[in-house]
Amino acid sequence: MASSGIIVFIFPVLCICAVKSVECKAENVGHYGQQSLLECVVKTSSDVTDPNIRMVAWKKLTSPEDEGDLLLGFNRGKLDRPKRGYRFAEPSWNEKNMNVSLLITNTAVADDGDYKCIVITDSGDHNIVTTLKVQARYRIPSVHSTPEKIVPNSESTLICESRGGYPKGTLRWFDEEGTDWTGSSEMETKPSDDGLFQLTSRLSLFRGSTFPIYTCAVFNASGGKEDSITFETNIHDKIKDSDPTKPSPETSKIVAPLVVIGSLIVGLLLLLLYRRRSQRK
Repeated sequence: MASSGIIVFIFPVLCICAVKSVECKAENVGHYGQQSLLECVVKTSSDVTDPNIRMVAWKKLTSPEDEGDLLLGFNRGKLDRPKRGYRFAEPSWNEKNMNVSLLITNTAVADDGDYKCIVITDSGDHNIVTTLKVQARYRIPSVHSTPEKIVPNSESTLICESRGGYPKGTLRWFDEEGTDWTGSSEMETKPSDDGLFQLTSRLSLFRGSTFPIYTCAVFNASGGKEDSITFETNIHDKIKDSDPTKPSPETSKIVAPLVVIGSLIVGLLLLLLYRRRSQRK
């Protein structure tokens, strides 16, 4: 009796260990509006020659302790009706196929997060958690000023906007020399209905410290620059015109005739002085 008990004990241990693991990429990157793939493959022991999958369950987790929301399931030869937008990566998948990868056909922001894959075969079972990081590229920024026409030696504001990105990014400001003025700006982030972000940054321009050209650049959550746009304040020409050391065109029109008249008067005075000296002799 003791020996039979040992045999009964060893059998289930061998059965469970026949499935070595379900191997998945720890982290996957998905792009908004495109297909995303969560790659998972069942690995069995070398002594298992013809494994059959009895059950597969793909679940979306909201927390580590969460049981998860079933997205795609297969149970004893029958495929449960999957949630819309989720299916096995291989269209002709069946219980003989050890590739249990999940395909998300139209990636949304809500798909970002952790997924649990549970597999039971006739040789054992295993489960694993994998992560999907959803990304969306920000659109080219746009810049306008308040007031619309920037006046020299007066305060104004540059407003930069970019939208349609995920995760939360940043807007940064640079002058024509590449100096970073982001610290002097204020940025606001708003999520839209689809979960994508809209970024708005306001840079205040003060009297006497306005540069001819500013660049607004959008950076993603990883710190990578995605796009930029330049804005010309048209201040440089006006600053030159207002240079106190450089006469304006109006001033030049007045000064030129005065210089000629003054030269003639000085010449006449010198001529009169010369004649008087000649008469005295």
